[in-house]
Amino acid sequence: MRAKKVMSVFISMLLLAATTACGGAGNGGNAGGGASAQPAAATEAPAAEATAEATPTAEPSNATPEKDFDMGGRTIKIVSWWDMTIPEDNPDNIQRSKNLKELMAKHNFKVEYVALDFGEYQKKVVASLVAGEPLGDIVRMGKGYMIPVLTKQDMFWPVDEYTKNENAFNQRMTTEFSQYEGRGYGFSENAGNLISGVFYNRTLMKKLGMKPLQEYVNEDNWNWETFTQVAKEANKDTDNNGKLDVWGLASGGFLEMALASNETDLTIDDKQNLDDPKLLEVFKFIAKLGAEKVARPTEGGDWQEPAQFFRQGNTLMYAGADYEANGFKTDMKDYDIGFVPFPKGPNATEYHSVESNVQFLTIPKKAENPDQLLYIWEKINDIESIYDYPKQASLESTYDNEDDINNAKLVEGGMLLTNHNTFSTMPYYEMIDELKKGTSASTVIQKYKAKVQASVDAVYKK
Repeated sequence: MRAKKVMSVFISMLLLAATTACGGAGNGGNAGGGASAQPAAATEAPAAEATAEATPTAEPSNATPEKDFDMGGRTIKIVSWWDMTIPEDNPDNIQRSKNLKELMAKHNFKVEYVALDFGEYQKKVVASLVAGEPLGDIVRMGKGYMIPVLTKQDMFWPVDEYTKNENAFNQRMTTEFSQYEGRGYGFSENAGNLISGVFYNRTLMKKLGMKPLQEYVNEDNWNWETFTQVAKEANKDTDNNGKLDVWGLASGGFLEMALASNETDLTIDDKQNLDDPKLLEVFKFIAKLGAEKVARPTEGGDWQEPAQFFRQGNTLMYAGADYEANGFKTDMKDYDIGFVPFPKGPNATEYHSVESNVQFLTIPKKAENPDQLLYIWEKINDIESIYDYPKQASLESTYDNEDDINNAKLVEGGMLLTNHNTFSTMPYYEMIDELKKGTSASTVIQKYKAKVQASVDAVYKK
């Protein structure tokens, strides 16, 4: 697929070059896209003109029909914690930018991008919404502080009626991740989801003479049991001084990933979920790793310590997310770093990534004509992508190994949410600490069940 698209673009470029050479002046404006500082950008971007000449596909049946309306010179403010100006850094973004310019001319509006400091973002946007003076017409929100607290105060337009075009909108963002009382309140400009899983030191694995981790995935035998077996096998005292100096696992405190890997969570809507048998299995898994001292012990560091252990090159596996991959690549140039999914739990049917701080775009109730705003957003993003799947450019620039790319694609499509960040008084880290010490799962559940429900009630019963 990708080869065909690139070849089509390449042929178009040749035709364009020939036309320019014979006819004198070619199309002005956009130049060929270069390498981008953005992680998700392609490093080899064909010219924008060539992209525009690629053969168009039929308009999807769920695309909104073309509309005629005049927005009267309105300025649409788009608020996020980064500048969301569309960068012309790859053919897809060049087409989006072109679409926006044409839409601005046709519908008589302007766009202003408002970027706020992340550290103050939540406080500022929530205060503006409560005051009835939202900072923009399209505002990025975190689910944890929006749903249910702000949605139940009728502060946002539901958007699910206008986001059915799967070519322009991430459907799960609206139909699953931003739901409240049967309506979807969030939408996304990006079809890709967070990728999380297990980074591993392929160089160390080979040095230790271990079975390749990819073989477990290929055999559909990458589960909690084989994961634990691998971690134990890599724990070595290589200099025979009676102390381990090579470890299999950087930390065992990956409760979020373990929950998703067994397709459960600590809460469901307004109820604690610690009675769920699948959750009991998760707690037993984490507690067993702790009781058997499988993971590398802490040296008193902070939350970054496990990643620092992994960077030392003497720890085989680290559970993390895709935004960490380039850092490992930069800091561990002497090592071949691989990626596999987080192992399946006993109740899972597929591999999953997990997101505990999902965020999306929203339209405050004070914003006028939400249908027009979403129409504009749809038409900006309704393009024929040169890429075959979400995050392709990013993954191909991050990973050199095809297995790693396929593993990342595998978990990206199965992303699940964990919602503990919605509840500020959730005893989340207290439970993790107890489990990592090897405290029995049943003891932890009985100790914290009422506290988890109280943290949920503090939000839902306000």
